[in-house]
Amino acid sequence: MARLLLGKTAKLREREKNRSLIVAISLICAVPLYAQGQQPDAAKLKVDAQTVVSIISGDKAKTQAYCQIGNLGGEIDRAAQGKDEKKAEALTQKINDLEKQVGPEYVALFNALYRADPNTKEFQEVLSMFERLDESCRH
Repeated sequence: MARLLLGKTAKLREREKNRSLIVAISLICAVPLYAQGQQPDAAKLKVDAQTVVSIISGDKAKTQAYCQIGNLGGEIDRAAQGKDEKKAEALTQKINDLEKQVGPEYVALFNALYRADPNTKEFQEVLSMFERLDESCRH
């Protein structure tokens, strides 16, 4: 029983790490470095996130592209750890292409999240909206 519980705990930590990595990579890839400015409206972020999740989950091709972004995130992490800049750049370009397939609403949302404070409750609520999509990637 203890092994099973430890295994489940490890899987939950890994999911959380992967989700954070997906978001971080998406933010890095989708947003120009000069994107600065005012904090986005928290209520609008939530509505936009709900819209984006609905759009992606309602379209098999967009869901597949979203899942591929997550998979590539792990590969970028390994390339970065191995200091393989060429591979990381190539993977980043693949993610950029996939983000275009997911749609402009997705890119716009992550542009706004880039300017948001990640320590706020609202930011965390937006991220949690993507959990359902993340679960569909595991099947």
